[in-house]
Amino acid sequence: MPNTPNLPPIEETTPITEILERNALLYGSDVCLVEINPEVDESRRITWKDFDLVQPSKCAPSGHRRSTTWSQFNALANRFANLLLSRGLKKGDKVGILLMNCLEWLPVYFGALKAGGVAVPLNFRYASDEIKYCVGLADVDFLVFGPEFIGRMEAIADQIPRVRGLFFLGENCPSFAEPFHVLTSYCSSQTPDVKLTCDDEAAIYFSSGTTGFPKAILHPHRSLTSSCFTEQNHHKQTRADVFLCIPPLYHTGAKMHWFGSFLVGGKAVLLKGVKPQTILHAVSEERCTIVWLLVPWAQDILDAIESKQVDLSEYVLEQWRLMHIGAQPVPPSLIKRWKAVFPLHSYDTNYGLSESTGPGCVHLGLDNIHKVGAIGVPGYRWQVRIVDPDRNDVPRGEVGELAVKGPGVMREYYHDPEATAATLGPDGWLYTGDMAMQDEDGFYFLVDRKKDVIITGGENLYPVQIEDFLRSHNDIKDVAVIGLPDPRLGEIAAAVVELKPGCTTTEEDLVNFCVALPRYKRPKKFIFAEVPRNPTGKIEKPKLRERYCGKSLVATQIELQ
Repeated sequence: MPNTPNLPPIEETTPITEILERNALLYGSDVCLVEINPEVDESRRITWKDFDLVQPSKCAPSGHRRSTTWSQFNALANRFANLLLSRGLKKGDKVGILLMNCLEWLPVYFGALKAGGVAVPLNFRYASDEIKYCVGLADVDFLVFGPEFIGRMEAIADQIPRVRGLFFLGENCPSFAEPFHVLTSYCSSQTPDVKLTCDDEAAIYFSSGTTGFPKAILHPHRSLTSSCFTEQNHHKQTRADVFLCIPPLYHTGAKMHWFGSFLVGGKAVLLKGVKPQTILHAVSEERCTIVWLLVPWAQDILDAIESKQVDLSEYVLEQWRLMHIGAQPVPPSLIKRWKAVFPLHSYDTNYGLSESTGPGCVHLGLDNIHKVGAIGVPGYRWQVRIVDPDRNDVPRGEVGELAVKGPGVMREYYHDPEATAATLGPDGWLYTGDMAMQDEDGFYFLVDRKKDVIITGGENLYPVQIEDFLRSHNDIKDVAVIGLPDPRLGEIAAAVVELKPGCTTTEEDLVNFCVALPRYKRPKKFIFAEVPRNPTGKIEKPKLRERYCGKSLVATQIELQ
């Protein structure tokens, strides 16, 4: 490339912030992010003051589409970093992010890193008490939140005294916070003088253990940079590719798939909306080449095409080269249907967890569509084992616990040495809690989950939380929440309810009772029956799954091969 600055190469030991600096130098005027919101609420639209004070018009709203360049992205990240430093942020301080997907999300994330802070993305589904719990667990010092969370934050603002900077990203800043864009507009857009290494702490993501309470998963810069190389190695992104990102950015999955484009300076589109027409329109208008879907979205697209609700001739789709799926098991029948409609698409599926910096430690691979149903083979620079309870390797073909080892393994569960020791071996292996088997060709198949987490439409539901809520009902003696197979969502939450003698509570009564839960946590089915427990008092969920699914999950998954 002519007039290219003499820059050192990006390596896996490079702090991830250096990739942004490089992109801003090499591709500064190129659009890097586009935000599309087809259902924008005009009454709540935010008039953004600036990404770059020199050219504010380039990031102003235009209909439901906004965009920013690499230079503007980097400038806003620097402004936020300098704001944090002016407020006394020290290396290792934690910066919470509670935002819906938007153009500012990633600059805020990188601004926290550039200041030497640790970015702490928060699930936008969290209720007030969950936000408070996670903010406390991760020792959050500063927090950025958007207009969708004013009510939830107001309820706890005086209960999180450690947070010494509460920044509101939007118009009409509430009295308990400070205006993000006003403050950052007075800060320098120059890169702060903060020296970072690949071993510095970079991010905390939240997961859940067997109790259902979130754990804070701590990653260094090395993990984040390695995931850029893993993703780009798997999906061969170039600057010519355009990545469509639909899932929320607080997920490691969405962000780490974007990292492959980030590494090479490619463009990404942040889409708000999952209707088939919305997705296809975005692919067509933005000339997207790579789309990561969840199973329900892929099924909805196919259903809309087959029912004639969607006419593919109305869209420009020839450039779309790759569709990949993650976050939940993929029915082989779905991919067969997809390839019948889109025969030229490459396909991949990815397995990962937040403890392994998201997807990619195992992946199917673009050339292995004949093995759909498997999670795949070890990812780029990853190793995989299947072990028995003593953590010895099991023979090929036998079921055991899946263990992975690679450059993206977490450093620890923050403030939880006991859980860290139970999950991380002294030799660097991460024991996932997922049960798997390896076939004669070397491909790995998930057959069950050691934990009882329910994955519905790519979202994790933690049964203990729902069970605890239901047990507060006066007529309920015992309850167990399990996942039942669902053709669209993968699984749905079903509550097996044992009533107290003489009580006549109905399903309608429980549906009304559960209105107090967030919508995504509400059971979709109620089964009135005895809840079996073993002699130690633990609920026998495998027995319930076998009874109400008609067969064991192990048998179901093996049949998918």
